[in-house]
Amino acid sequence: MTGKLKHLAGWTIRAMSSHRMPPKGKRKNSELALEAIDLFFTIMISCLYAPIIILLLPILMSKSSRLFHFIALLIGSHLVGFASELQSGSYTINQDWSQEQDYERSYFVHAPDSVEPLPLFIFLHGNGGNAERSMQGFIRRHKKLSKRYNMVFAQGYLKSWNIVSERSQAPDREFIEAIVTKLTEYSNVKGSDAVLMGSSNGAALVNQFAIETKLDHFSHYITVVSQLNAWQHDGTAFKAKGLDNNYTESVVPLKGKCLMNVSGANDKLVPYAGGPSKGIRAKDGKLAFVDAERSAFLWAQHYGYTGEQLSQPSESSDVMETFSYLDGTVTHYKMKTRGHNAGGGLTEAMLLKFLD
Repeated sequence: MTGKLKHLAGWTIRAMSSHRMPPKGKRKNSELALEAIDLFFTIMISCLYAPIIILLLPILMSKSSRLFHFIALLIGSHLVGFASELQSGSYTINQDWSQEQDYERSYFVHAPDSVEPLPLFIFLHGNGGNAERSMQGFIRRHKKLSKRYNMVFAQGYLKSWNIVSERSQAPDREFIEAIVTKLTEYSNVKGSDAVLMGSSNGAALVNQFAIETKLDHFSHYITVVSQLNAWQHDGTAFKAKGLDNNYTESVVPLKGKCLMNVSGANDKLVPYAGGPSKGIRAKDGKLAFVDAERSAFLWAQHYGYTGEQLSQPSESSDVMETFSYLDGTVTHYKMKTRGHNAGGGLTEAMLLKFLD
């Protein structure tokens, strides 16, 4: 169904036009049956009401405007009720920027069955990543988490996110904000307590999003193998990226959030102790990073911590050290034996503990 048909049945057709179902082999028979029933009743009701409205319109408008408005409201509520729930599948947001015009940007949704609205959990892949494959692997490894959230996996333009000198110049923060604004219109999506998680290049966008957004739907941010870079915080203030990626404007991020960072002590790409990366380009050579423990402290300070930076971990084991501020509001995990694969040490139990 094309965008030209959007106005014919209002909200119902808008949802269908941006929602492409995944292959049947990837979906349960029960899901297919429910979607078929949902579509059948939507079409039947639309077909049933349309002729009646056309026949009665002159009478209703001449007899009683109140009666006409009541019936219109009743019919509208039926149409919305049959098609207002977010379904699993692929969706798009159209954006314009210097590299593209009216470009369809994809994201993939896993919407679990639930008797009450569930918050959003948005995951951002790393550089070179694929959102659909990320969804399949993440849901397979996080079965409990995937029942508590409407899971969303966004695709970066040219498989990357625009931070400093990536190939993509896309407006990625606006992309994520548009996804949230659109999906929270559905009746089975909670408008608060959303989670934004990213890995590597995707984690850099999570940091940037937390710095810049004025959208207050999110309660938790999770960054895996990318602490703040030296453009995002210059040692004195958080910086907005700006249209030219020059990070000249100091900004004050929204407060009242929770943030987790996972970093590898042996990471060569995103150095744990800070300083320039050996492999990530930036305008001035190689992208420099803030020390990972310092990065967590800067976020903790912003969220209300008034003490000194922790010099010793709150907890420690053979493989991991935990630095916790504000009773876990800001939590930093140092994976002692890992590098850029530090996310492999982050278990579902750790995620659930942080999100609870």
